[in-house]
Amino acid sequence: MLTLRPNCECCNKDLPPDALDARICTYECTFCATCVETVLKGVCPNCSGELVRRPIRPAAALLKHPASTERVLRKDCP
Repeated sequence: MLTLRPNCECCNKDLPPDALDARICTYECTFCATCVETVLKGVCPNCSGELVRRPIRPAAALLKHPASTERVLRKDCP
């Protein structure tokens, strides 16, 4: 089950569970589309993995499996 982190690890932008601009890698590192395209060039700075669009969990499923509220922020993000 994806944790659906609540923010971009680079710029700290809020990324709610239904965000269309959320991107993740295979380890669930989470970034916004703007940072992925302009700063990270599509590559996760944590694991060098590909960053892809994060799926949206249906609202009914969020009741049973809510998104994470723990914010993760890289201190060295360009």
